[in-house]
Amino acid sequence: MTEEKTVELSAGMSLLHSALSPRREVRALLDWLEKRKRAAHFEVRSVGFSELDLWSFDGHSGRLGHRSGRFFSIGGLRVSTNFGPVAAWDQPIIHQPEIGILGILTKRRQGTRHFLMQAKVEPGNVNGVQLSPTVQATRSNYTRVHQGKRPPYLEYFLEPGRAEVLVDQLQSEQGSRFFRKQNRNMMVEVREDVAEHEDFCWLTLSEIKALLAVDDVVNMDARTVLACVSYADEALEGYYGDGRLESSESLDFFGHSLAGFQKDLLGSMLARRRGRHSSDEILSWFSSMRCAYELSTETIPLDEVEHWVRTDREIRHETGRFFSVVAVAVEAGTREVTRWTQPLLKHEGVGLAGFLVQRVNGIIHFLVRACVEPGSFDVIDLGPTVACAGTRSPRQHAIPLFYELFMDAAPGAIRYDAVQSEEGGRFLNFRNRYMIVELDAGATLEFPENYRWMTLGQILEFTRVGFFNIEARNLVACLGAT
Repeated sequence: MTEEKTVELSAGMSLLHSALSPRREVRALLDWLEKRKRAAHFEVRSVGFSELDLWSFDGHSGRLGHRSGRFFSIGGLRVSTNFGPVAAWDQPIIHQPEIGILGILTKRRQGTRHFLMQAKVEPGNVNGVQLSPTVQATRSNYTRVHQGKRPPYLEYFLEPGRAEVLVDQLQSEQGSRFFRKQNRNMMVEVREDVAEHEDFCWLTLSEIKALLAVDDVVNMDARTVLACVSYADEALEGYYGDGRLESSESLDFFGHSLAGFQKDLLGSMLARRRGRHSSDEILSWFSSMRCAYELSTETIPLDEVEHWVRTDREIRHETGRFFSVVAVAVEAGTREVTRWTQPLLKHEGVGLAGFLVQRVNGIIHFLVRACVEPGSFDVIDLGPTVACAGTRSPRQHAIPLFYELFMDAAPGAIRYDAVQSEEGGRFLNFRNRYMIVELDAGATLEFPENYRWMTLGQILEFTRVGFFNIEARNLVACLGAT
């Protein structure tokens, strides 16, 4: 296999090449992460709110915030909507108006695209250290409000001309937990040699996909950046534009075999114009959903949030369900600041986020759901077929539609199934089971007006403009994990 050394692949083709390239054993990669975990000297312990350093409940705003006024705060939100079975409720929610950077540095090494990934400690991770983007920093972090060290490699994402931009998109965080929060998701390519830090490692996309098949290894911030990447550039569309994807059991791609569900996913990615609905029809449907549903929110002090109880150590719902607000003290030897305290949203149990997929005219389609979350910017977001928290969110009082199709799925129908952690810098032990389940091609499925079938290419097209929520994007990142 010599072609990749003599032919300059397009960005999309180089990504596919990296996704199919030979990889190191998963065990070796996990051993490296475990070694970095031991070096981190990491400890998280629960404390009372009175033990928080530089954090306090503000008497004027009623929020729990940092003395600097930066980082984030937790306040109350009063919600009313005509979407779903619950018309109104109160809840705590995270306010973090500043836009952070989630960035992955990429470089072609020995003819194959590699990605510089970080072994990063987060206080809310169930296992301490997970694989994160090259840079994962709020504006408060990288402007050094905490008086800590500057994040490594930040210059490649902030200084024009240091690297070629491949991806640069504003994407939302969890609308059920954050109030109108966005991060800048970036991927940049560098040609020059890059100094290597002991907490960073160059991985191919094939190796990252292998780690995505393992529970709680690749963190949420890495997944959301990877979800913004598409192989479907003009070069690849031209290369496979003659129907070979549908007519062949497998394809040879620069010496690598592409077969089975992986091949079908590529076909769905390239089939933007061959979907059950055109992109214009989907956009019209999305606009109609935005007109049909309403969302009204009012920020309120935490002590005015109805049905939530505050004690010395937590803020929780009076039923004991949903989530709670707690405080922790953290020690982490490998972070920019090695010791600090902060609040976190604590979650019990494991939630579910899943896409149903089905072949329509031979092309894999995903059943997408239009949904309303209290912290959303634009009332309606597009999400996976099913998304529910482990102990249900404040508005989920019934089992979600199609939930049983995931729980009762035959092993042969499951295309992806792993438990992944959510954002460890704000959530304590928040985990979801991510699933892709394929329905028989001839199966008939009835669904409400807020659902639509879309190809993977259409999902990526609308992801570029911020229509898809983070649960859907996380699932897209996990596609092809083996």
